[in-house]
This record gives sequence, structure tokens and C-alpha cells, in this order.
Amino acid sequence: MSGHNKWSQIKNKKAKTDDGRGKLFSKLAKNISIAAKDDPDPKFNPTLRSAVEQARRQNMPQANIERAIKQASEVGEQEELLIEAYGPEGVGILIEAFTDNRNRSMAEIKLIFKERGVKLAEPGSLAWAFEKTVDGYVAKFKSPASEETKKAVSALLEEVEERDDVTQTYSSLAE
Repeated sequence: MSGHNKWSQIKNKKAKTDDGRGKLFSKLAKNISIAAKDDPDPKFNPTLRSAVEQARRQNMPQANIERAIKQASEVGEQEELLIEAYGPEGVGILIEAFTDNRNRSMAEIKLIFKERGVKLAEPGSLAWAFEKTVDGYVAKFKSPASEETKKAVSALLEEVEERDDVTQTYSSLAE
């Protein structure tokens, strides 16, 4: 009669929780390493400061944060990709990605787009409509999204947030 032992239930629950926290900490460490690539001092790097604050809100240990910052200087060259696409309902999608292998990353992104009905746009055809901020990119034109657009975008991405009549979305395509 498996599953009746109290210790095995606790062990399974803890393993599931630890697995989720591990994935979250890995994602946060990656964000910190990318942000620390320009300047490893959070006082002078607002992107790094934002990433560290987000990690602290998630109770990431200070040792892990410091290790991620140190790792940024040791990591090989990474290239920044700016990918523009049109999603369902003609929604503009701007993706900022960092990769060590441009061809592999583009192939994976194209596959994900194909599965979800997203079409790649020409470089420069959409970037003008977005403004770079500390947290990422925000649309320059503030207009509320229709319910159909929200549903279509929600199916593509993990987190949809509305602020000041601007719909911002966040996702991680590869974990």
C-alpha cells in the first residue's frame, strides 16, 4: 500500500517544491548573468539591479546571486538577438534573446513560431514601435488590447500584465 507512509508523502511534496524552486533559481541566475555582462556592479547597472531585486523577492540565496554575477565574466561570448514577428490578430512581438549559437536559437524560435501561427517580420519593421526600458521593451503606442487579442496572446505566452493601457507579456521560450 504505497503512499500511506507519512515520510514518503513529505519526501514527494518536498521534492516537487525543490524542483520548482531550482528551475526558478536557474532562470533568475541566467537573467543576472546576462545583465552582469555589461557591468558587474548593481549600483551602476540598472538592469542588473532589477534582476537582483527580482531574485531577492523570490528568496534566492545571496551566494547564488554572487555566483551568477561572477559567472558572467567567465561565460564565453554570447550574442544578442532581436527578433521581430507578427502574432495572432496582428500583434507585434519583439523578442530579445542572448545565445552562444545564433543558428540553433533561430531554428528553435522558428519552430516555436510555426507551431503557434506566428510569422517572422523583416528586421526593423517592428522595432520602431517599441521603447527599451529597464525591464525590457514597451510599446510606444498605448492602446488597450481587445479581448480576442488578449486570448490569442495568452495562448502564446506565460504571463500577461496590463499597466497604463499597455499590455506587456513575458515568456521564456527555452528553459
